[in-house]
Amino acid sequence: MSVAPDTIRVLHVDDDPDLASTVAAFLEREDERIEVVTAASASDGCDRLRTASVDCVVSDYDMPGTDGIEFLAAVREDYPDLPFILFTGKGSEEIASRAVSAGVTDYLQKGGGPEQYALLANRIANAVEHERSQRALAERNRRLETLVSNLPGIVYRCANEPGWPMEYVEGECEDLVGYSAEALETGRVSWGEDVLHPGERDWLWDAVQAAVEDGDPFEVTYRVR
Repeated sequence: MSVAPDTIRVLHVDDDPDLASTVAAFLEREDERIEVVTAASASDGCDRLRTASVDCVVSDYDMPGTDGIEFLAAVREDYPDLPFILFTGKGSEEIASRAVSAGVTDYLQKGGGPEQYALLANRIANAVEHERSQRALAERNRRLETLVSNLPGIVYRCANEPGWPMEYVEGECEDLVGYSAEALETGRVSWGEDVLHPGERDWLWDAVQAAVEDGDPFEVTYRVR
């Protein structure tokens, strides 16, 4: 069976099967993207993680054998970025502090009725969306770095402002213009004032602004110092 790209697969670990069933029903009703699988112990949860694709773990704290924080520590060893929410009826500053130290994504206490399950569903969705966006950004950066490593010259991203302040610079920067990428990115060296040849600045600005205003791709050739 294929899974929709926006599906959020949640592993809920709790030694109370009735509560686990209730939580699953509320979460799936609250957010149609959520699909819940359950495990009755930390060891069962680890087995689930090895055999199923999971986007977020929700775990109780007070369980026989391995408690929720010990389970969190085990998960972090193999899945350092997997969202993990401690959803527990036994709350204290000590438990919250230990959970944060172990790398918990979020911490939420049970109780309060259906609105607490709605809050849990929202926390799950936010955590998964954040992790997915971070993963997508890392992949884009990896592809960009691969592209840059195979191209001669410089690849850069700059603000469309006077002086062309640089936001990102990679490649053979020092070989071409005599300055490091770090000097340009921090603004210690200005592309517009220190790198561009004075005779190029006015027409280059006008050409780029005209292309941007029209929404057209453009190519320019200019001198640098």
